[in-house]
Amino acid sequence: MAFQMTDQDGETVGPATLLGSPSLVFFGFTYCPDVCPTTLSDISGWLDDLSDEAAQLKVIFITIDPARDSGTALADYVGSFHPAIQGWSGTPEETERAVAGFRASYEKVAIEDGDYTMNHTASVFLFAADGQFVTTVDYHEPREFAVPKIRRVLETIGDPAK
Repeated sequence: MAFQMTDQDGETVGPATLLGSPSLVFFGFTYCPDVCPTTLSDISGWLDDLSDEAAQLKVIFITIDPARDSGTALADYVGSFHPAIQGWSGTPEETERAVAGFRASYEKVAIEDGDYTMNHTASVFLFAADGQFVTTVDYHEPREFAVPKIRRVLETIGDPAK
């Protein structure tokens, strides 16, 4: 999966940015009425539960709506949640490459007033420090299942046998 994006601080990021630490990756958009804020709140709760262990994770929110989600809007949006959550955005083409690389999906959907919304994959992707996909945490998955999944990946840091 090859793509290049910009994080909320203006730094260039991509798949290599995720290497070296386990990561949680979620696709969404700042105008999302329910799934995105709910999931980012859930992620914030997981990170709170992990306490100091959370510092070992890279947590990325990738916008699927680069037309509306400028760097400033993205920074403001993720800033409403846990401080470990970083926002990434890219051109429409880079966004398509990122989504395809993660095997996620999204589509623009017109709504009544001429505006639009976005349908998208609602799961959070969990990756090991070496970039290998481990599992997903599903939308509304109970905290008592989500946090242990993340802890199991954190336990493998520095232990390639796990």
